[in-house]
Amino acid sequence: MSNKKNRTGAVRKKGLGKAVGSGGQGRQALEGRGPTPKAEDREYHAKYKEKKARERYEAAKQRHAASSGRGPDRGGRGGSKKDDAELVTGRNAVLEALRANIPATALYIAARVEMDDRMREILRLATNRNVPVLEVMRPEMDRMTDRDSVHQGVVLKVPPMEYAHPLELLDEIVDRDQTPLLVALDGVTDPRNLGAIIRSVAAFGGQGVVVPQRRSAGLNSAAWKTSAGAAARIPVAMASNLTQTIKEFKKQGVFVVGLDGGGEVSLPGLELADRPLLLVVGSEGKGLSRLVTEHCDAVVSIPISSATESLNAGIAASVALYEVSKLRAGRTA
Repeated sequence: MSNKKNRTGAVRKKGLGKAVGSGGQGRQALEGRGPTPKAEDREYHAKYKEKKARERYEAAKQRHAASSGRGPDRGGRGGSKKDDAELVTGRNAVLEALRANIPATALYIAARVEMDDRMREILRLATNRNVPVLEVMRPEMDRMTDRDSVHQGVVLKVPPMEYAHPLELLDEIVDRDQTPLLVALDGVTDPRNLGAIIRSVAAFGGQGVVVPQRRSAGLNSAAWKTSAGAAARIPVAMASNLTQTIKEFKKQGVFVVGLDGGGEVSLPGLELADRPLLLVVGSEGKGLSRLVTEHCDAVVSIPISSATESLNAGIAASVALYEVSKLRAGRTA
């Protein structure tokens, strides 16, 4: 009978702290990796991405609150706050803003500024309204304003612009028994064009301007300056969606007329001039967008010399508003 202890296959190996047998050898594999993680903890799961998105949103809200002064500053920068106020520059613009009782928080006057009748009235109005008047050196005033802005030694600090609602603006015009004449901007991003259009609306009997929320100039200091104070009298409404706003205007009986160099109707003698009108002005480069063009009741062109490729948005709006006001005056005479 052979000795089993001398057989290689019968030698029992020493385990490393594990129970002997196949079950013991694979205990780790049988135990697995523990309980299955929640869906929102698995990086590849949609719930995880939603959770991360919520975290980013909450973080952004906290940063915004800290920067605008509506909450504690957690950025570790000593509590610096962002000032959202607008600066109205230039004597005409500042004077018109004060005449229109636009809320103002400070009036800055350049040291040794040349006084004229406008400056005297500006100081008188600011003093009567208890607006703080601060004298600053010209280099400091230059730093306060935009590079292209000509402040003429006077700057008025006003709260951020509050835009009207387009349909509420239309209702107010109708309630005053006026025939609506409004201008909407489609892709006009230069605030100086916006200011020029506001000035033309005021000059030719219009009642307001509509700007889209995206890809459009806003009513900033450059627009105030170019409007020569007309921005204090002409309301500006903001449309979250310009195409949808155009549809709503049409439901209210407003005729929508787009300005485009390739328009099929010539502006002189426009038959719709005496109707409630919304003139839509496109950008100088691209003109009207496709969706806006599709919803216009008419697309009109301004006859110009063949040597000139196009007119910029501010000039085109001025010409159109003048023609409409002339036609309205002729038909009511």
